[in-house]
Amino acid sequence: MHKLEWQVDGVWVPHSHAPVFTTESFGDRPPRLLASVPNGDAKLFLNLLDCLAPPFYLLYVLHTPRGEGEAGRYQSESLEDDEVRAFVNRFSSFLSGDARFDLWAHSPAAGGTIVWDRHNLIYGYGPIGCFSEVLISSGFSVGVPRVPDAHAHRYREEFDGDANALLSAFSWQHFELRPEDEQ
Repeated sequence: MHKLEWQVDGVWVPHSHAPVFTTESFGDRPPRLLASVPNGDAKLFLNLLDCLAPPFYLLYVLHTPRGEGEAGRYQSESLEDDEVRAFVNRFSSFLSGDARFDLWAHSPAAGGTIVWDRHNLIYGYGPIGCFSEVLISSGFSVGVPRVPDAHAHRYREEFDGDANALLSAFSWQHFELRPEDEQ
């Protein structure tokens, strides 16, 4: 299942990005990495996590709930590497196939953050060189990921149970959405 679809000849079909990445610069701010997530593969998020050091904080940004909880930012407590990996593996089908959220992993020790968004794009902040090496070793090439202009997000009823379970996985601290979180 795909979280993103696009129109081809008037028909909605699943969208999967090509395996590409680039580095973006914005004036005096540090650069960031932008990478695609082909087929919404959760393993990519975990592979990039190798560039960071525990403990981690997850931020689950629920922008389009389907009854499982309030829209908002859900921040985890401090988590070890095995806890994050178990979480991503447990919910990998949901994370790959539903677009109601964005998922962040932050490492204060490494000064780095990975953001997997609703468009199956990953933004990497911090150890850009390591992120690039992981992507190249995973078969990615340099290029700019593009989200199709005419696209649709999937919010799947069949994942409602996982969405509920995810919000029970940790003692999340809830915060209001920020304007940039909303669709």
